[in-house]
Amino acid sequence: MMRSSRNLPRLASSSAPLGRYRTCTHLKKRKRNLTTQNAPKTNFEDTAAVHPPRDAFCLRHIGPSAADQNRMLRQINPSYTGLSDLIADTVPADIRQKSPLTFEATESLKESRRYSKGYGVPEYTALKKLFTMASKNKLNLNFQGCGYYGTLVPNVIQRNVLENPGWYTSYTPYQAEISQGRMESLLNFQTMVSDLTALPIANASLLDEGTAAAEAMALSLSSLPLSRQKRQRKTFLVSSMCHPQTINVLKSRAEGLGIELWIVNLEEDRWSNAIQKQGDDLIGVLVQYPDTFGAVQDYQPLAKIVHESGGTFCVATDLLALTMLKPPGEFGADIAVGSSQRLGVPMGYGGPHAAFFACSEQYKRKIPGRIIGVSKDRLGNPAFRLALQTREQHIRREKATSNICTAQALLANMSAFYAIYHGAAGLRNIAQRIRRHACRVSQALEYAGFDVEKRGVQVENSFSGFDTISLKVIPEVREDIKQKALQKGVSLRYTETRIVMSIDETHTDHDIRTLLSCFSAFETLSPGLQRIDNANSLVKTGNTLTRKSPFLSHPTFSKYQSETELLRYINHLQAKDLSLVHSMVPLGSCTMKLNATAEMIPVSWPLLSSLHPFSSDDQSKGYRVMDEQLRSLLESITGMDAVSLQPNSGAQGEFAGLKVIKKFHEVQGSGQKRNVCLIPLSAHGTNPASAAMAGMRVVPIKCDSKTGNLDLLDLQAKCEEHKEELAAIMVTYPSTFGVFEPKIKEVCRIVHEYGGQVYMDGANMNAQIGVCKPAEIGADVCHLNLHKTFCIPHGGGGPGVGPIAVKRHLQRHLPRAKTTDLTSKDPAKASSIPPVSSAPYGSASILPISLAYIMMMGPAGLRLGTSVALLNANYMMARLQDHYTILHSNDNGRCAHEFILDIRKLQGKSGIEAIDIAKRLQDFGFHAPTMSWPVPNTLMIEPTESETKEELDRYCDALISIRQEIAQIENGEQPREGNVLKMAPHTQQDLLRSDWERPYSREAAAYPLQWLREKKFWPSVTRIDDAFGDTNLFCTCPPVESFAQATEGDAENDLVPAPESAQARLPSGEDSAIDIETDEETDESLDKAPDTESDEELEEIDEGIVEDEAAEIGEAVKEEAEEEKGEGRNKE
Repeated sequence: MMRSSRNLPRLASSSAPLGRYRTCTHLKKRKRNLTTQNAPKTNFEDTAAVHPPRDAFCLRHIGPSAADQNRMLRQINPSYTGLSDLIADTVPADIRQKSPLTFEATESLKESRRYSKGYGVPEYTALKKLFTMASKNKLNLNFQGCGYYGTLVPNVIQRNVLENPGWYTSYTPYQAEISQGRMESLLNFQTMVSDLTALPIANASLLDEGTAAAEAMALSLSSLPLSRQKRQRKTFLVSSMCHPQTINVLKSRAEGLGIELWIVNLEEDRWSNAIQKQGDDLIGVLVQYPDTFGAVQDYQPLAKIVHESGGTFCVATDLLALTMLKPPGEFGADIAVGSSQRLGVPMGYGGPHAAFFACSEQYKRKIPGRIIGVSKDRLGNPAFRLALQTREQHIRREKATSNICTAQALLANMSAFYAIYHGAAGLRNIAQRIRRHACRVSQALEYAGFDVEKRGVQVENSFSGFDTISLKVIPEVREDIKQKALQKGVSLRYTETRIVMSIDETHTDHDIRTLLSCFSAFETLSPGLQRIDNANSLVKTGNTLTRKSPFLSHPTFSKYQSETELLRYINHLQAKDLSLVHSMVPLGSCTMKLNATAEMIPVSWPLLSSLHPFSSDDQSKGYRVMDEQLRSLLESITGMDAVSLQPNSGAQGEFAGLKVIKKFHEVQGSGQKRNVCLIPLSAHGTNPASAAMAGMRVVPIKCDSKTGNLDLLDLQAKCEEHKEELAAIMVTYPSTFGVFEPKIKEVCRIVHEYGGQVYMDGANMNAQIGVCKPAEIGADVCHLNLHKTFCIPHGGGGPGVGPIAVKRHLQRHLPRAKTTDLTSKDPAKASSIPPVSSAPYGSASILPISLAYIMMMGPAGLRLGTSVALLNANYMMARLQDHYTILHSNDNGRCAHEFILDIRKLQGKSGIEAIDIAKRLQDFGFHAPTMSWPVPNTLMIEPTESETKEELDRYCDALISIRQEIAQIENGEQPREGNVLKMAPHTQQDLLRSDWERPYSREAAAYPLQWLREKKFWPSVTRIDDAFGDTNLFCTCPPVESFAQATEGDAENDLVPAPESAQARLPSGEDSAIDIETDEETDESLDKAPDTESDEELEEIDEGIVEDEAAEIGEAVKEEAEEEKGEGRNKE
């Protein structure tokens, strides 16, 4: 019988047992010391020799037990006696840390005795510490608005979506057959946005409103004729009445694109003059509707003037306001952007929230981000997929229209369910209640003698805005009201000459009375208060801007109003999707690790979720403590001197880091000259796209085709060639080929010698923590993916956080949180780059996830996690190397935290491609590895440290079983077409067909391995027809009857008739679109690219695609004309 720790003190009552216990302990210590002395000397402590406490969180986070780790080490060839030996053969000696990772004991951790030993605090302690920090926040009655509003999150959505791992642990839906649920929900989001804006095309969300506006500006530029794009003074006009945070993000983006940003007053009497001054330099115009101070303008005349000048008319708007106001698509807008935050997503001190982007059909090929489209599967059933130019950075690189590689899928799904929960009538009722309160406040303050600002379209004897009231005041009055409001716990927005207040759905009659009482020091408001009680509840907008068109008329938005039905609908969709709750998701370079429940709990705390991002310092002390502590921990992990948490995605981190480097060169006096960014051909596609956005010129660096390492001779030559222009190099470490490059320090030395800075892409940081540090390797900047390495969940395609860490000489250039810093006379603040995100602290509400993870793991736990991540990858590689060709490994035969299976040679013998293996894995209940990136027709596997040996073995068994099926094709036992891989995946409907005439049995299709009989995930659709989906583009909810017509007759040629409903607009013509795989994956169609052994050949393919773009568009135009004649063809 095993003794518990509670029985140990009893041994002290007997001298004999105690003596035996002491002797046993002494012998164990001696044995451990001897083992340590005899072990090979390395600069990395063997983490397996350190025994974490029994309740240490790292033992729950890390999958393999200590015994399994030893078994795995022995199974690797050659075998190892400890993790330190594996590390010695995997990580170059000159970059390994000379001493263990340590953290300075912060206020939240220094009370923990175990923390001094390197292990983190238990879960309950971490939550207690985090709640203590959160309690420092102060929740005032908030009326600040400015794009962020209180909202009532329906409990059924909070519990079953936001807090449900079935929704938040899935990845971006690139494997469409096992992602149908969240894609249907995202299609609902697109339909909601398209309906409310009255524009036919909407994407599946962007990062925030400011970023969406910047993407609109970039699209406006790329849509111009080439001659106008190259003009030196190309200008984008922005209304001074846009939200200030949006203007700041536009400033950040405009510089890199070579755009002059003009902030102008676009009041009605000044439109024509402001635009005519620009002539052919005009790119486009952005306005806010309603504007930041609440005015509602009639922008139809402005839209006409912009179009006559050849520009793009963009509108930043409010979806809830559009339930009452004339939508942008009806008064001439080409693009509408904004945030869906107030539709059921908490403010969370600024994020994450789902921005939206809608546009007219002429921009569909250039729209940034992801779009969900409708196609059909092999059996003719409707099926959803990613459509158009999703993730085209990996093909077009620096010529990509955007560096967007993630979205806010989880938050977009919440907003979609919010719209379904309320329906059109419910949303309009909420909007009417908000406007009724705003009208009452406006009337009361005006009656009391305050100067209520009246701009825009006015309605006689009525409030003409939607939710925002603006008062013109002198500074003395403003300060007196501010102090009175603070005393009453009320937060308002203040400018030099205005007091602004915005109403949201959380405000009650009592809240409105509290608001008005803040003004009682100046006027007697009793009559005004009576007016509030007696005000007409049916407040109407002016006739010219009142919405008359219907919205959300699709049945989806009216059939789930009962919570019973909505709950079932949510779970019905969830059941269609494979996520980490089912099995491992080994996407290379995506790090799909455990998102522990304890880490997620603080996200829902009101003290964190309900705080406005522009709350004063005294109201946000808790968040600032968390921010400071997380930055300090990340500085220790990376070895850097400063961190900014503002970037709200990895791509935004890249952009911010490069902007910091460019600012550094500018301050040094060589900013205009040093604009060359060296990027390896193996780099993430977002790297060259981000460099181009930052205003840099991309120069590619070759890679060795055999080892995957950077070609140092080519690097030296390119540095010499551009020695006066070199700004930076972007490198990923370990490399995207899954190895620690042995000469990385030499790479950094060469670049520094020529005056450049080293930017390290932190996508693979999960292989570095506690083993090596970017700063010690030689990096000047690195970005981190908190949604990978530090356990923020991927959310089915977002959110993400991409903070940047920099060395001391770059610290003063980091993006500043406060708008006032941009115009500060303080040199330290004036040299900072403009904000890259709308909110001062980015996606602040999910930062506690990463903070909790680091607190609970501790430095020793993090180091152990990295070691096991390397072990898991090498163990899987060892099991698979006799069955598949491993593309790259180091001189010792070791990989880093991921490795690549080369499928190209199999294709010639069997006709099987990576996509076929990916689809067959779905029959085993697994998500595919990263497909066709960084090399076409390959599979990149990253198991992470969180998966157990049992799960790793199941995945290996599945791949080995698939290899045996391929062997049957190679041997002629199965045909090259119509085999079990080409027909995969198999649904229950497929297996129950009465006409089964296939060369394999139903049992072989459904249960290729015995354990599947007990644990089986069923795909909800068979393989999806991508070509059909691009030919027949649906981006909103289609009527069932319209889609049914398309599946009759010839599946390859029939076109779906365009329905009249606003819910199913079908653009005319064929669209040869590009679909790209995962965060680091590329298009499934790339599997069909010719086999290439060298990166030079791969680059030629990429360049060929880019150079043929004009011809491709021309072909699309011809095809459109043919379709109009009834001769549309299904071309790739």
